[in-house]
Amino acid sequence: MTRDRSRRRLRRRDRNGLIAVSLTALSLTASGCVVVHGEREAVPATTPAEAAKALGQFTSAYNAADKAYDPSLDADHTTGALGDIDAARLKAGNATSPGGNARHTPLKLSDARYTIPKKAGWPRWFVADTKANKGGDARWLLVFRRDDLSEPWQVSYLTLLAPDAVPEFKKDTDGFAEAVPADSTQLSVPPKDVSDDYATYLKSGGSRFTDGTHTSVWRAQRQKSAAKPGLATQYVDEPLTSGDYAPLALRTADGGALVFFTTRHYVKQTAAAGTSVPTPNKSVRALTKGEIKQSLTMEFVSNEVALDPGAASGDGRVSVLGRIQGLTAAQGE
Repeated sequence: MTRDRSRRRLRRRDRNGLIAVSLTALSLTASGCVVVHGEREAVPATTPAEAAKALGQFTSAYNAADKAYDPSLDADHTTGALGDIDAARLKAGNATSPGGNARHTPLKLSDARYTIPKKAGWPRWFVADTKANKGGDARWLLVFRRDDLSEPWQVSYLTLLAPDAVPEFKKDTDGFAEAVPADSTQLSVPPKDVSDDYATYLKSGGSRFTDGTHTSVWRAQRQKSAAKPGLATQYVDEPLTSGDYAPLALRTADGGALVFFTTRHYVKQTAAAGTSVPTPNKSVRALTKGEIKQSLTMEFVSNEVALDPGAASGDGRVSVLGRIQGLTAAQGE
């Protein structure tokens, strides 16, 4: 009898434990703590208040780094393509002006509009569309991302667009946007392939992209510069698609998507025998390893933004709306 009562008490204790766990789970769900299920369910990447705080923190860090020419001061707030471009710019600035940036003018961002997508899993990200005291009337689009709640928000993409070039995004009744999966077949080009297709287009041309400043015009400029008396210039383009360079896409109201993506570009200048490569400026020399004798290879990182139409829309060509590029390294030989 004693043994039976002990068994019954153990069974009751197990049942009570299960009920307690179930009630706890129910309480979490009812209280709105959906972040617990963020790996499976589409949830907002952040709140407008947190997005505004992240924008303020980025701006403060960016200004401190620019004033001191010290990349460590905003390293926690930049990543990906912008991180590479910004770090190299600050490194070159420090080498040429070790006392800091005498021409520093604080960046001021205003009229911020936040586009926050709902998505499952990581990374979480959002777009801040702002005015600035630099760049004329252009809108500054900054893409913030992070891979864990313990990490700070970091800007991986920055592009400048004319106000009328910023598309209307598809939003739900709560005002949240839709993140498009990298492998989506609902677009003319899956976002994961845009970088590779762009690198291929720059090399070989084709009909994948619409004509414009960052496509046909840029190719024509390169072809014109490829062969000059005493100097040959070669171009190599590579996609960057993994980690913090991964493309990010937002659904637009017309069913397409605005895609942020990254590419890397190499430009090699080779002088003919008896001549020399044109002397680069101080900023280029600050990032150059080796001695420039007969050639100089420059490495650039570029972040682009493009409109990718729906799979059944029009001619299906992708339009590159903006591109910001920066020298990140160079090698003299």
